[in-house]
Amino acid sequence: MSRKIALITGASAGLGEQFAHLFARDGHDVILVARSGDRLEELAGKLRQSHSVEAHVLPADLTEPGAARRLFEQVEARGLEVEFLVNNAGFGSNGAFLELELEREVSMVQLNCTALLELTHLFARPMRERGHGRILNIASTAGFQPGPYMATYFATKAFVVSFSEALAHELKDSGVSVTTYCPGATHTEFASRAGNDKSRLFQRSGVAQASDVAEDAYKAMMQGKVLAVHGMLNWLGMQSVRIGPRATVRALAANLNQKA
Repeated sequence: MSRKIALITGASAGLGEQFAHLFARDGHDVILVARSGDRLEELAGKLRQSHSVEAHVLPADLTEPGAARRLFEQVEARGLEVEFLVNNAGFGSNGAFLELELEREVSMVQLNCTALLELTHLFARPMRERGHGRILNIASTAGFQPGPYMATYFATKAFVVSFSEALAHELKDSGVSVTTYCPGATHTEFASRAGNDKSRLFQRSGVAQASDVAEDAYKAMMQGKVLAVHGMLNWLGMQSVRIGPRATVRALAANLNQKA
């Protein structure tokens, strides 16, 4: 494979770290983006040593307004041409919406939706001009239903699904692919940060490993799929909520999002 550059947000842990290893494994240079510069530097060192690729570290807090454009300008200033954009950064929260901290919910929308939208717009334009590029937007099976006790998170992922599928259609003849990838429950730092690691959803068997999810998402992007869901059970669940009674769908999601 020719050596190209992948920009990965949320690269310091979880799926983002796995994506970095996958791109480096295939000989691609990477731009690592997350808040923690120290963790990014440690990962960059491992990638350089193990795969002989270049790993650029660009710490950024994408919950801050204007951070996405500053990141884009940093990439341009370094003369780097991004062939693969992986919008992976995101977080959630758990609890009754009115009991949660408003500022954190707003930051969640900023990161999960606004920053993703901005980065996609900024980096997809040069891709379209060149006539090639791939975008991977990490959504969730949560994006197909309302989620009581994780109301904001589920809503942000619904935005990612809808936005990304629409953009994929607009760019279908441009040489630029947009893949929406929807994991189910996955073992990463996300669950503990969101506060739902003790929920019924995460206490069930079958919670996926980050390495398996990342590998599947990576393949879906490289194949140019528009929408992909991890695992048959998650795919069946996604289909069922589309045709099930809405009251039942809401009640089931509420049950799974509460503590076991």
